[in-house]
Amino acid sequence: MSQTIKLKKGFDLNLAGKAENKTIDVPQPDIYALKPTDFSGLNRPKVTVKEGDNVKAGSPLFFERNVEDVLYTSPVSGEVVEIKRGAKRKVLEVKILADKEIEFEKFKTYSASEISGVSKEDVLEQLKKSGGWTNIIQRPYGIIADPNDAPKAIFISTFDSSPLAPDYAYVLNGQEQYFQAGIDILKKFTAGTVHLNVDGKAEVSQLFSQVKNVQLNKITGPHPAGNVGVQIHHIDPIAKGDVVWTVNPVGVALIGKLFLEGVYDTSRLVALTGSQMKERGYAKMYAGACLNKLAVEGSENRFISGNVLTGEGVGQGGFLGYYHNQITVIPEGNQEEFLGWIMPSTKKLSFHKAFGMLTFLNGKSKEFKVDTNTHGEERNFVVTGTFEDVMPMDILPTYLFKAIMAEDYDDMEALGIYEVVEEDVALCEFVDVSKNPLQEILREGIDLIKEG
Repeated sequence: MSQTIKLKKGFDLNLAGKAENKTIDVPQPDIYALKPTDFSGLNRPKVTVKEGDNVKAGSPLFFERNVEDVLYTSPVSGEVVEIKRGAKRKVLEVKILADKEIEFEKFKTYSASEISGVSKEDVLEQLKKSGGWTNIIQRPYGIIADPNDAPKAIFISTFDSSPLAPDYAYVLNGQEQYFQAGIDILKKFTAGTVHLNVDGKAEVSQLFSQVKNVQLNKITGPHPAGNVGVQIHHIDPIAKGDVVWTVNPVGVALIGKLFLEGVYDTSRLVALTGSQMKERGYAKMYAGACLNKLAVEGSENRFISGNVLTGEGVGQGGFLGYYHNQITVIPEGNQEEFLGWIMPSTKKLSFHKAFGMLTFLNGKSKEFKVDTNTHGEERNFVVTGTFEDVMPMDILPTYLFKAIMAEDYDDMEALGIYEVVEEDVALCEFVDVSKNPLQEILREGIDLIKEG
């Protein structure tokens, strides 16, 4: 039984620099990196390789000391050239000089018809050993799922409403058999429903409309309608003690290919976006690819792995994040503006009409070329009610943030902290006149609840 959910709250950032639905050739990087910081909940990684070792795609690089059987594996084959550490010898990156032809570790293969008969135990073992398990994220907390849990449901959002987001129907074109196999594998872990959520404003791609063993739900509304947390809230909310799993659609296809072909293949079409990207389209990359060979305009740019709201600024020598299917390059906002936001302009993107009245009068169809300038500094927390205007969930973000800062555990739970992760409050951070790092504040609260 399907549902149609219509969301009214939110805000679409109409930015210049969206990727065209075309595949472009880009020079393949020499260096790749797997970063423990990409995986929320991975706090004490133990490295299993040393510099000079040769690895294949799917070879283990590290694991969590408290969960030794879930392996974090190499995205490519090649030589381990650096294990970068930070303060207190914390592992920051495991860097690999990639082979020209990628070699894969071989795992057991099954035909599509055999998958239904594979035991849950065998599936779990292969997922943990290969690195495929890391694609399964647990709510609450937004961390790698616990293999010992039985989720009440699994949610997959097939569309992304964030700025300049990739088109997953294009990204996964031709991978229908992998996607269905991934669904069949995931279904083994829950007695509940696998929810496949699609954009109700667009024609449903044949790739998703014909998937079996799922409930298809249509979601409409402005960003963050594509956020899986928002979808969970309106379809099957999370209460204290509940566990729900989420998987990105690219991760679903990766899991399916792991069982159909026996390889851990992190390659995907990545959307090259942003006003400073010389050519915008989709490029085939492996997870952890170095961005230093991308062609861009200008010299003062911000390289973001992900989107402008939730992505990570990595620099031109940085690496594509494990869960990211988008790279955004925009100008650095390091120049001063005469009169700042006081000066009327049609070039400024703002949710607040007081600051961007001419923007609203100019219409919503205009695309904006933005930079990284925050147009202000962090200041005392101001209660404006704006957060509630962009949060399409029945929670009170203003009071939730205050409860986190006060370390009030009871209020954090009562105000819905189990239902949100960083991406769900990214719009609140964008519209915050006080310029507070709300996503960081939320993660601090999540860690307090999880550890408490």
